[in-house]
Amino acid sequence: MTMKTVLLLFLSLGGLIGTLLAGSAEETNGKLKLGDPIPAVTSTDQNGKAINLAEACKTGYALVYFYPKAMSPGCTAQACSLRDAYAALQEKGVKVFGVSLDPVETQKEFEQKEHLPFELLSDTGRQVTSAFGVPLIKNAFTARQAYLFKEGKLVWLDTKASTDKQAQDVLAVLASR
Repeated sequence: MTMKTVLLLFLSLGGLIGTLLAGSAEETNGKLKLGDPIPAVTSTDQNGKAINLAEACKTGYALVYFYPKAMSPGCTAQACSLRDAYAALQEKGVKVFGVSLDPVETQKEFEQKEHLPFELLSDTGRQVTSAFGVPLIKNAFTARQAYLFKEGKLVWLDTKASTDKQAQDVLAVLASR
């Protein structure tokens, strides 16, 4: 093999590996589009209760946000942003659901440690992540994304969701509606 052939092969494999790790462009942009209904998918919250998102979010506003790992610095900042603005979100009628691949026990620990007043869904089977089209990072963590629904229909999405400004972003969207 010539050096040029080896280099081309290496570059091709690198691109393929990068695509597999990051997800395709279509996956990165999410599966849901504005106006789509919330997926009818069920997951278990931090208290072991089964939550059907389509049922829980069919009226009013609902924010479903995905975070990579409970108790990590960025995910804690994101959750605490929503916790600190929870009263303002409640005034707007927003139900909040956090989703990660963490097990129920870890979600419970996260809720208690940070005094989170909303439900955290354990998506160990990846049903919610898959239904929303949220890409995985290194096949082990969900990408940070946020979806706002009104009456069960997607009205806003953020595929590069903020950490410490997540609540501000959502409240700004609500103020403009």
